[in-house]
Amino acid sequence: MKIYVTSVFVDDQSKALEFYTKTLGFIVKHDLPLGENRWLTVVPSEAPDGTELLLEPSDHPAVKPYTNALVEDGIPAASFKVDDLDAEYKKLRALGVKFTVDPMDAGTVRMAVFDDTCGNLIQLVQMNNR
Repeated sequence: MKIYVTSVFVDDQSKALEFYTKTLGFIVKHDLPLGENRWLTVVPSEAPDGTELLLEPSDHPAVKPYTNALVEDGIPAASFKVDDLDAEYKKLRALGVKFTVDPMDAGTVRMAVFDDTCGNLIQLVQMNNR
């Protein structure tokens, strides 16, 4: 069994698409009309057949209290693995990404957390070589 699709709730799919593709470097896998919204997934450019990230509309009434609580408590909605956290941090900061947690050691990983501008905190992790 493998994870096929996972999702983050976004308050604006077009804005999320812009951020996740132009800023983070993901590529669009699917962008299909679905009623008032879209089935909108992105994948890493280096893994086009990998797990898809669904940029899920946040219009269900339960979503806003849930995502607000996560952000208020500093809990990331998703975690993305990178090879070089410091380089990724520097690149994203230069693109205007706002980090809520700067790179730090956290047990078996180095990690940082940023605001995706669409209602979520996203964690970046680099595995420590131990």
